Amino acid sequence: MNRYDHILAKSDGTPLWQHLQEVAEVAVLIAQHTGMDVELARKGALLHDIGKTSPLFQIRLKEGSTMPSKPFRHEIASLFFLSLLPSEEDRQVVIRMIAAHHKSIYKDVGDKGLLDLDDNDFRCFERHSKGFEEWSADALGILSLCGWKTHPISLEDARRSYEEAVDYCSRLNPNCSRWKGLLMAADHLASGMEQYTEEALRKLFVVPDLAYYENRKCDLYPLSLIAADDKRSHTLVTAPTGAGKTDFLLRRCRGRVFYTLPFQASINAMYDRLKADLKDTDAQIYPLHAASILKMSDNRYERILPRHIGASIKVLTPHQIAAVAFGLKGYEAIALDLKGCDVILDEIHTYTSTTQAMVLKIVEILIMLGCHVHVGTATMPSVLYDQLLALLGGKDEVYEVKLSDEILTTFDRHVVHKVEARDETKPFITKAIEQKQKILFVCNQVKRAQQLFQELGEVYPQIPMMLIHSRFKREDRARLEKKLKEEYNQSEQACFVVSTQVVEVSLDISFDLMVTECAPIDALIQRFGRINRRRTAESIGTMKPIYVIAPPEEEKEAMPYDTEVLRRSYAVLEDDAILREKDVQRLLDTVYPEIPRVDIEWHTAFQKGEWAIKELMHYPKSALLDLLDISSACCVVESDRLAYIQGNYISRTMLEIPVPTAIRFKGLALIEEGMHPYLIPDKAYDPALGYVEEYAAPQHYKSFEMI
Repeated sequence: MNRYDHILAKSDGTPLWQHLQEVAEVAVLIAQHTGMDVELARKGALLHDIGKTSPLFQIRLKEGSTMPSKPFRHEIASLFFLSLLPSEEDRQVVIRMIAAHHKSIYKDVGDKGLLDLDDNDFRCFERHSKGFEEWSADALGILSLCGWKTHPISLEDARRSYEEAVDYCSRLNPNCSRWKGLLMAADHLASGMEQYTEEALRKLFVVPDLAYYENRKCDLYPLSLIAADDKRSHTLVTAPTGAGKTDFLLRRCRGRVFYTLPFQASINAMYDRLKADLKDTDAQIYPLHAASILKMSDNRYERILPRHIGASIKVLTPHQIAAVAFGLKGYEAIALDLKGCDVILDEIHTYTSTTQAMVLKIVEILIMLGCHVHVGTATMPSVLYDQLLALLGGKDEVYEVKLSDEILTTFDRHVVHKVEARDETKPFITKAIEQKQKILFVCNQVKRAQQLFQELGEVYPQIPMMLIHSRFKREDRARLEKKLKEEYNQSEQACFVVSTQVVEVSLDISFDLMVTECAPIDALIQRFGRINRRRTAESIGTMKPIYVIAPPEEEKEAMPYDTEVLRRSYAVLEDDAILREKDVQRLLDTVYPEIPRVDIEWHTAFQKGEWAIKELMHYPKSALLDLLDISSACCVVESDRLAYIQGNYISRTMLEIPVPTAIRFKGLALIEEGMHPYLIPDKAYDPALGYVEEYAAPQHYKSFEMI
């Protein structure tokens, strides 16, 4: 115990002095690894929350005060102590660390930024400095306890510091503040893992030992035989599924790695793979996706680290790096984390035109941050490839790797049959069942996948079958992915799996026959990669059947795809013929002679090679979600309501069901906790079917009080 233990940083009882020391410890480590001034990092971290000493903050913290009409922003009160730094240059650095570590200094969503409050409240300083002569003594005492040689600060000193901060912030130009990034990264990490800080610090900024991938050479994986030590900064690899792209891309990396993939299933599968491959090294590997937390162990520090700076390898979607492109809250910390790292962009062809535009913008920023960008694809139209090549600096900067036609021929493994309707495939399904084969059905819409699953259950009740798509509880989705890979994929008996697009990328499964709805040619080729995937010396030359159903005429039935792209994709497929890998590029370029240009420039924080957002500002998340039309809503079932309200971040995540944003028009109740999920009736969720939209209506609630 010490005399300042009663002054708290947070409602969980953490003393302020302890929190400041922990944040300072992390800040020093980050500064050491990023080449920043260690002593300034320490002092800025010690000052960042010192304004919490004010009784105004302590009363609100301990009493759980409701939203007051006049907010008290502790970071503003922390600025009162700037005079402890004699150098103007040092004070400006610390202002950048403190002033906006919670709120954008200007145009904050709630108008609570420093410049917002100074503009709108002429008594801003007086309110925040109330009782300063008394509480500043405790603040200085805490700083002394943390090893800072202090001196008394008068109310006038505090006013001058406040005015200096306001004046400095009002004059800032567009930029990305690495000092704000450092403080936010340190604060978030230390706040999330108080009792684990020492162990966590030891695991930060460890460059992964990827020698494992250098030692795996095999004729079956032709990319493993190609040298990866080319001196050029960036990489473009084009090769079929199963050629060894992942290993090759990792062999190109020399620093910490950000590995981006398009889907949750891809992320989970890649996390499992990397964790197994590198289990004998010090590499810290983390999946950066809400549902991926389910794959982590129970150690609190492992659950916190994915969202924080310094991991050896992060597996994530480009949308999470997009915070930098769109200037969202915390983008400075992400930029600091990315600087100089190796970034793998895998399967980026799977995105919409808007998302591809976002990825190209991300590449532009990554180059500015000194990153080494490594792109892997099986199906990229030449027009997109050429754009990327130019953006990365052309052939002088990019190591381009492609396989010869002779090698590509050894990857021919599918015979494509075009059918007008699914019923035409029944004789082939019957024969496959007799031969104890594994059959994969792929639909483009969740509702159609559910209907097909139920129909198959009625016609083939004796056949084991499962359904997987994106609208399951996250805990159920993780269970289903495991079941798919470990049971159905390994089955020696006939079985059915009905799926949506979630099987297209990075799920390491190998089935015997596919019946799929028509999709864009690049997506189709990815789907085909789940059939006859196992590559052995004996399997080369063996063909397995794919049945592609003709595209629908109506736009609604074609969703989420464009009907014209579906028609062109179906037309380029040769019927009853082997899909030749050496012809894939021609098929892609026929379907995509050009890619619609989507101009997202005015949405972004980085334009024409420089930052376009005022330093210490950030934009609201909605700007990105609206642009990408991301299905960002979620729901929980009625019977999970209490568990969700009483749960923590981890347990809540397990109960959430991702759903389209159109759910907001159904008149359902909202839970004012966590992700603010909609509450759906129990009848609207089935463990085997997932979210059942037709029952997502208030009249199906069991409890009258929900209505």
